[in-house]
Parts: sequence; C-alpha cells; structure tokens
Amino acid sequence: MGSSWVKSSVVLSLAAAALSGFSSGAQQTRPASPAARIPPQQAIALAQQGHCRESISGLEQAVTAQSAAETRKLAGVLGIRCSLAIDDRPATLDFIRFLSRDFGRDPDVLYVIVHAYSDLSTRTALDLARSDPQSTAAHKLNAEALEEQGRWKPAELEYEEILKKQPDARGIHFLLGRLLLSDPDGGPDAPARAREEFLKELQIDPGNADAEYILGVLAQHAQDWDEAIARFSQAAKLDQNLAEAYLGWGVSLLGEKKYEEAIAPLKHAERLTPGNPDIHNALATALVRTGNRAEAEKEFAILQSINSKNQSNAPAGDRPQ
Repeated sequence: MGSSWVKSSVVLSLAAAALSGFSSGAQQTRPASPAARIPPQQAIALAQQGHCRESISGLEQAVTAQSAAETRKLAGVLGIRCSLAIDDRPATLDFIRFLSRDFGRDPDVLYVIVHAYSDLSTRTALDLARSDPQSTAAHKLNAEALEEQGRWKPAELEYEEILKKQPDARGIHFLLGRLLLSDPDGGPDAPARAREEFLKELQIDPGNADAEYILGVLAQHAQDWDEAIARFSQAAKLDQNLAEAYLGWGVSLLGEKKYEEAIAPLKHAERLTPGNPDIHNALATALVRTGNRAEAEKEFAILQSINSKNQSNAPAGDRPQ
C-alpha cells in the first residue's frame, strides 16, 4: 500500500493541480531572507514581477502599514502567493490571518484563502507520504482520500491494514463502521458488520460519543427502543453538545410511549439547535400527548414558521406547486 500512497490519492493530486497558479516555484524550500524596510508599493511591484524572496518582508510590513485598504488587500493576496511560491508556510498563515480579519467578507479574498488552505493541506499530506508512508496516519489519510472518490473497497483495505498492525488503534473501528454504512454497495449485511465495528470501538474507547450515537440510530431503525434509548442517552452524557443524540433519545422515548420522559431531552436538543424542525415536531408531539396543549401549540407555530422560511428560501424548482 505504501508505495502507491501518493498515486492513489487522487483528491490530493487534483488539489495540487488546481493550485498550480499559486504554487509555481514551490520547489524552493528555503525561508525568505530578512530584508530592509521597503515601501508598500515597491514590495507590491517586486511581487508582481515574481521577485518573491525580495518582496516578502515588504509585503509583511505593507499589510499592517497605514495604507489604503486596497493596497493592504493586494499586499495580502500577493503575500499568500509569494509565501507559497517560496514555501514559507508560517508567512502564508500570517497573510491568511490578516486577510481573514480585515477582508473576511470579500469574495475574491475568500477565494484566495480557500486555495491557500488547499495548497497547504496538499503539501502537508505529501510531507506525510514522503516521511512515513507506512504510518497509521498515512493509511488513514489515504483511506479518507479514497472515500472521497467513492472507492469504498480500497478504503476499507486501508483501514484493515491499520488494524492488522495496531488492533487497538483508537478511532479506526469507528471509521471502518462508518464506511460500511456509507458504501452504497455494502450489501444487506453492512449494518450488522458496521454495528460490530462500533462495538469494537467502544471496547477500545468507551468515551466515543459518535459510536454510541450511530449504534442508537441502528437500534432506532430496528425499532429496538430500549437499546436506542440507552445508546442515545449515553452519547448525550458523553457529549452534552450533541443535539442529534438528545433528539434520538427523545424520539425513542416517544416510540416507547414514554411521553413525559421525552420532554426533557427534546427541550435540551431544542436549546442546542433551535432551528431544527424535527426537534419542534417531536417536542410538540410529546407535549400534546402529556396534555400540555398550550406549549404544544407554540412548538407547532415555531415548526410552521421554520418550514415556511425553508420553503421561501428554496430554489423555485424545489418549491411545492
């Protein structure tokens, strides 16, 4: 597997190709040398002419100078391009932080930042591939790239390769179980196989809230309400910000007709994600069933408002006629 790591990571290679405009000259890996203070316009002119090493220090000064906004923005954009060209990654991050702070709503700036982060990600992935292609981290990254391409079986083999070397590697059984559920050609036994992986993950890492949550979802689909309640409540205990766990917990209690008990987790879910219509629908149902009609009407009104807003924001072709 290791010898083909870079070749099989098509996502990373595509990202690198897409960023060729930013990374010409990236083979130069020495950091920029310090330079004397130069005026912002001179630094910009040098950068535009391709003199990145000579201009980088001046561009760093230009973004904080008392200059016009357009001048500082141009210096920041050129700073990203030049710092990537000479592979000065700390400088790239400094220019990204500046642009994000001062021009965080400018679409052209955001476009540049997206590509800069992609370029940095690609270079770091290649560093990992070159430094230790047989490491757990390298296999994990390769598996993720294969999943992005929909190459489920090769990705599964990558995870299995990790487990051959490290049977108790934390997080890998979870990722393998998630992959089995994501594979459209996983076969009818995929949910059962995935469940076994999540159970193995919890043996290694009892604090994995996501594994507990997905086990809850699988139990809910099987209408095994007792297990679903136990899994969702444990997931919520492990991660008190996991709104989906509180929702699943409440819905499973509704399935068991434990309407009064369902109210508390559903209200907690509502506080975490007040814009989720499923939460308001489930909470309204629990309130109706317990005789709290006034509160239930408020929830139904919120639900109607959310649905109306979603419909008005939907593309014309998606709206009901």
